[in-house]
Amino acid sequence: MGLRQSITPYLWFDGTAKEAADFYVSVFPNSRIVTVGTNSEETPGPTGSVLVVLFELDGVRFGAINGGSTYTLSEATSFMIDCATQEEIDYYWERLGAGGQYQACGWLKDRFGLSWQVNSSALVEQAHADPAAGARVMKAMMDMVKIDLARLRQALDGA
Repeated sequence: MGLRQSITPYLWFDGTAKEAADFYVSVFPNSRIVTVGTNSEETPGPTGSVLVVLFELDGVRFGAINGGSTYTLSEATSFMIDCATQEEIDYYWERLGAGGQYQACGWLKDRFGLSWQVNSSALVEQAHADPAAGARVMKAMMDMVKIDLARLRQALDGA
Protein backbone atom coordinates (compact mmCIF):
# COMPACT_ATOMS: atom_id res chain seq x y z
CA MET A 1 0.00 0.00 0.00
CA GLY A 2 1.41 3.39 -1.01
CA LEU A 3 1.91 6.50 1.06
CA ARG A 4 -1.22 8.62 1.35
CA GLN A 5 -0.76 12.04 -0.23
CA SER A 6 -2.73 14.53 1.85
CA ILE A 7 -2.13 17.60 -0.33
CA THR A 8 -2.82 17.62 -4.07
CA PRO A 9 -1.80 20.65 -6.14
CA TYR A 10 -4.47 21.73 -8.63
CA LEU A 11 -3.53 23.59 -11.79
CA TRP A 12 -5.92 26.00 -13.54
CA PHE A 13 -6.31 25.81 -17.32
CA ASP A 14 -8.54 27.45 -19.91
CA GLY A 15 -9.77 24.40 -21.82
CA THR A 16 -6.45 22.52 -22.04
CA ALA A 17 -6.43 20.53 -18.77
CA LYS A 18 -6.63 17.10 -20.44
CA GLU A 19 -4.09 18.01 -23.13
CA ALA A 20 -1.68 19.30 -20.45
CA ALA A 21 -2.16 16.23 -18.24
CA ASP A 22 -1.58 13.90 -21.19
CA PHE A 23 1.59 15.82 -22.04
CA TYR A 24 2.98 15.71 -18.48
CA VAL A 25 2.19 11.98 -18.18
CA SER A 26 4.12 11.39 -21.43
CA VAL A 27 7.21 13.19 -20.08
CA PHE A 28 7.56 11.72 -16.58
CA PRO A 29 8.19 8.03 -15.83
CA ASN A 30 5.75 6.07 -13.66
CA SER A 31 2.93 8.45 -14.53
CA ARG A 32 -0.71 8.02 -15.43
CA ILE A 33 -4.10 9.64 -15.83
CA VAL A 34 -6.14 8.62 -12.77
CA THR A 35 -9.56 9.94 -13.71
CA VAL A 36 -11.24 12.47 -15.97
CA GLY A 37 -14.38 14.28 -14.84
CA THR A 38 -16.70 15.91 -17.33
CA ASN A 39 -19.22 18.70 -17.09
CA SER A 40 -22.83 17.81 -16.49
CA GLU A 41 -25.94 19.86 -17.07
CA GLU A 42 -25.45 21.32 -13.57
CA THR A 43 -21.91 22.61 -14.15
CA PRO A 44 -20.99 25.80 -16.02
CA GLY A 45 -19.16 24.26 -19.01
CA PRO A 46 -20.56 22.47 -22.03
CA THR A 47 -22.07 19.11 -21.05
CA GLY A 48 -19.58 16.31 -21.67
CA SER A 49 -16.50 18.55 -21.91
CA VAL A 50 -13.56 17.93 -19.57
CA LEU A 51 -13.86 19.72 -16.23
CA VAL A 52 -11.15 18.07 -14.10
CA VAL A 53 -8.32 15.60 -14.59
CA LEU A 54 -6.54 13.77 -11.80
CA PHE A 55 -3.11 12.49 -12.80
CA GLU A 56 0.09 11.22 -11.24
CA LEU A 57 3.62 12.24 -12.17
CA ASP A 58 6.14 9.73 -10.87
CA GLY A 59 3.69 8.81 -8.12
CA VAL A 60 2.75 12.38 -7.09
CA ARG A 61 -0.90 13.24 -7.63
CA PHE A 62 -1.98 16.47 -9.33
CA GLY A 63 -5.28 17.88 -10.42
CA ALA A 64 -6.04 20.01 -13.45
CA ILE A 65 -9.22 21.99 -13.85
CA ASN A 66 -10.63 23.77 -16.88
CA GLY A 67 -11.65 26.85 -14.93
CA GLY A 68 -11.77 29.35 -17.77
CA SER A 69 -9.78 32.49 -18.42
CA THR A 70 -10.23 34.17 -15.02
CA TYR A 71 -6.84 32.96 -13.72
CA THR A 72 -3.60 31.95 -15.41
CA LEU A 73 -0.52 30.05 -14.34
CA SER A 74 2.52 32.16 -13.47
CA GLU A 75 6.11 31.88 -12.26
CA ALA A 76 4.77 32.50 -8.74
CA THR A 77 4.29 28.72 -8.62
CA SER A 78 6.86 26.32 -10.05
CA PHE A 79 7.80 22.68 -9.74
CA MET A 80 11.41 21.63 -9.16
CA ILE A 81 12.63 18.53 -10.96
CA ASP A 82 15.53 17.07 -9.03
CA CYS A 83 17.96 15.70 -11.62
CA ALA A 84 20.96 13.53 -10.72
CA THR A 85 22.69 13.76 -14.11
CA GLN A 86 23.16 16.12 -17.03
CA GLU A 87 21.27 13.61 -19.18
CA GLU A 88 18.21 13.98 -16.93
CA ILE A 89 18.49 17.78 -17.10
CA ASP A 90 18.73 17.63 -20.90
CA TYR A 91 15.75 15.25 -21.14
CA TYR A 92 13.35 17.38 -19.07
CA TRP A 93 14.68 20.65 -20.46
CA GLU A 94 14.04 19.67 -24.06
CA ARG A 95 10.68 17.99 -23.54
CA LEU A 96 9.06 20.44 -21.14
CA GLY A 97 10.53 23.49 -22.85
CA ALA A 98 9.43 22.59 -26.38
CA GLY A 99 6.93 25.22 -27.46
CA GLY A 100 7.42 27.16 -24.23
CA GLN A 101 9.98 29.66 -22.97
CA TYR A 102 13.44 28.93 -21.62
CA GLN A 103 14.39 31.21 -18.76
CA ALA A 104 17.44 31.91 -16.60
CA CYS A 105 18.95 29.64 -13.94
CA GLY A 106 17.33 26.40 -15.09
CA TRP A 107 13.77 27.72 -15.16
CA LEU A 108 11.40 27.22 -18.05
CA LYS A 109 7.76 27.81 -18.77
CA ASP A 110 6.10 25.01 -20.73
CA ARG A 111 3.66 25.55 -23.59
CA PHE A 112 0.74 25.50 -21.13
CA GLY A 113 2.26 28.25 -18.96
CA LEU A 114 3.44 26.04 -16.06
CA SER A 115 6.88 26.93 -14.65
CA TRP A 116 9.51 24.30 -13.93
CA GLN A 117 12.95 24.39 -12.34
CA VAL A 118 15.21 21.76 -13.88
CA ASN A 119 18.15 21.44 -11.51
CA SER A 120 20.00 19.22 -9.01
CA SER A 121 18.96 19.66 -5.39
CA ALA A 122 21.95 17.62 -4.17
CA LEU A 123 24.37 20.07 -5.76
CA VAL A 124 22.41 23.07 -4.48
CA GLU A 125 22.37 21.61 -0.94
CA GLN A 126 26.14 21.06 -1.07
CA ALA A 127 26.60 24.66 -2.18
CA HIS A 128 24.49 25.95 0.73
CA ALA A 129 26.67 24.04 3.24
CA ASP A 130 29.63 26.35 2.46
CA PRO A 131 28.87 30.07 1.98
CA ALA A 132 31.90 30.66 -0.27
CA ALA A 133 31.04 27.66 -2.45
CA GLY A 134 27.41 28.77 -2.50
CA ALA A 135 28.40 32.19 -3.78
CA ARG A 136 30.52 30.62 -6.54
CA VAL A 137 27.71 28.27 -7.57
CA MET A 138 25.14 31.08 -7.61
CA LYS A 139 27.44 33.28 -9.70
CA ALA A 140 27.93 30.45 -12.21
CA MET A 141 24.20 29.67 -12.25
CA MET A 142 23.28 33.31 -12.92
CA ASP A 143 25.13 33.06 -16.25
CA MET A 144 23.20 29.95 -17.32
CA VAL A 145 19.90 29.35 -18.96
CA LYS A 146 19.94 25.52 -18.97
CA ILE A 147 21.82 24.11 -15.98
CA ASP A 148 25.29 22.76 -16.76
CA LEU A 149 26.14 20.40 -13.89
CA ALA A 150 29.83 20.15 -14.82
CA ARG A 151 30.23 23.94 -14.62
CA LEU A 152 28.34 24.07 -11.32
CA ARG A 153 30.50 21.29 -9.86
CA GLN A 154 33.61 23.21 -10.93
CA ALA A 155 32.27 26.31 -9.19
CA LEU A 156 31.45 24.25 -6.10
CA ASP A 157 35.01 22.87 -6.02
CA GLY A 158 36.51 26.32 -6.58
CA ALA A 159 37.96 25.44 -9.99
